[in-house]
Amino acid sequence: MTYQAPVRDYTFLLRDVLQLERYASLPAFADASMDTVEAILEEAGKFTSEVLAPLNTVGDKQGCVWSPDHTVKTPDGFKDAYAKLVEGGWPALGSDPAYGGQGLPHVVNVAFSEMSSSANMAFSMYPGLTHGCYSAIHVGGSQEQKDLYLPKLCSFQWAGTMNLTEPHCGTDLGLLRTKAVPQADGTYKISGQKIWISGGEQDLTENIVHLVLARIEGAPQGTRGISLFIVPKFIPDDDGNPGVRNSVKCLGLEEKMGIHGNATCVISHEEATGWLIGEENRGLALMFVMMNEARLGVGLQGIAQAEAAYQAAAAFAKDRLQGRSLTGPKNADGPADPIIVHPDVRRMLMDARAIVEGGRAFMAWTALHGDLSHASPDEAVRQKGRDYMALMTPVVKAFLTDRGFNVCSDAMQVHGGSGFTEHFPASQYLRDVRIALIYEGTNGVQALDLVGRKLAADGGRGVMSFFAELDAFIEAETSADMKPFVTGLATAKAELQEATMWLMQNGLANPDNAGAASTDYLHLFGLTALAYMWALQAKAALARIAGGDTDSFYETKLTIGRYYIERVLPETSSRLAKLKTGSDLLMKLPADAF
Repeated sequence: MTYQAPVRDYTFLLRDVLQLERYASLPAFADASMDTVEAILEEAGKFTSEVLAPLNTVGDKQGCVWSPDHTVKTPDGFKDAYAKLVEGGWPALGSDPAYGGQGLPHVVNVAFSEMSSSANMAFSMYPGLTHGCYSAIHVGGSQEQKDLYLPKLCSFQWAGTMNLTEPHCGTDLGLLRTKAVPQADGTYKISGQKIWISGGEQDLTENIVHLVLARIEGAPQGTRGISLFIVPKFIPDDDGNPGVRNSVKCLGLEEKMGIHGNATCVISHEEATGWLIGEENRGLALMFVMMNEARLGVGLQGIAQAEAAYQAAAAFAKDRLQGRSLTGPKNADGPADPIIVHPDVRRMLMDARAIVEGGRAFMAWTALHGDLSHASPDEAVRQKGRDYMALMTPVVKAFLTDRGFNVCSDAMQVHGGSGFTEHFPASQYLRDVRIALIYEGTNGVQALDLVGRKLAADGGRGVMSFFAELDAFIEAETSADMKPFVTGLATAKAELQEATMWLMQNGLANPDNAGAASTDYLHLFGLTALAYMWALQAKAALARIAGGDTDSFYETKLTIGRYYIERVLPETSSRLAKLKTGSDLLMKLPADAF
């Protein structure tokens, strides 16, 4: 099975659903005509399917190799593929033209990122983290730091990482021990050990720029005393080229269940030279620029692996002969029917497409609001974009990875016993995607972030704006063809609103109620968001059909959308019922009863 990039689907989303050309008058969208975008999508599809996808199994089987000289060799073919990535200009799609970027809207870059991750998740993490490092320096760095680092990061000539986690602390970064000692020349000596550093050492780039969280001597304890530092592997010389080796070492690689082609490193900073980025004791806020971008990227990984797993499962189901159809033979000349004739196999494949295509639309819709938060001349639109980015980030990250994992699991189930072997790709997709539910803040932490911070932010302005948008859409769409989508969305929206009110009334009185309800609430939110995405896609598909377009793509869209509304969306009712039970039973047992 060869991965086929969803070029057609992205063309539909960007042209018909999000109507990207509506924003052509904005400078940030000036170069994003649909002719240009479609050409980019086509080339992205070719690059990811022809260059990256063939290396996916290679990376899984070979993994990365650490040497006692603290270097790491990536799998065969990765270095050449990375050179082609840079040569093709793919890293620069959404970056600032002032530093060598192409300046395209991020929503276009999302399409390439999904294709890249579907084709080879482990490989795509190297450039993904580099772009996060670029973003943090772009937001918080001095002009001198931007001029030095951003052109190299923008081109991916240099790679970037983020160094947060330590052996004794992950989510609770206030416990970190890495220290920074100020020097007379304005630099700092950074000492400490960081673990689980993706791409912390590799042979793909001439330099690696580590962004390191550390505590300056004498700084307050907890998160209020954390600063952020640029710690390059090689200290740039006066010409901006890699100079002397910094005292940053890779002590080894983690043995992981998946993403074997990505080097997950233990990094030791031994009085390494670092430069403060931003203000003292304000490092965590700046690092969140990178972390929030990474969380959206992780949500994308959930959809990306689900897409690849679905493709493999669908191909297998059409080829594998087993049993006969319940309504009579469909392959009369053969010894059995292909398993795609069986309703339960169809259920798993339809569930996959409903989640993947709805989730892809949700990612693109969220990314477009992120673009508008910077690019729109209208402050109200910019504010809405900022609110939506904050509100939707935990939902995108957690909901799409939870559901993406389920799709990968079902894809293995479609393969039957073959899926449990390494002769088929199903097991790799399942192993690779599993980390997405954990890193960049576990999905439980994302749910707590949603109910504990994001809902109440600015007096609930973000969620109320979302409810108002749904209400306006429901009221406006009165055609008979849209009725199933509008009715389903209205029901889900009412349940989400009821759940929100329940949290406001019961979460403040007892914070455990909010914690107990958080995961169900997040899934209720995600299900409702995808119902809106399917309604938007249905509207666009119906418009195409009404205009005389006979492409079966649009009828297929409507069928999958109806399936989502009728077979997936009813889960909202059970989520609402569960979250309203509160925390009493969850918290009743003493710890020693477990």
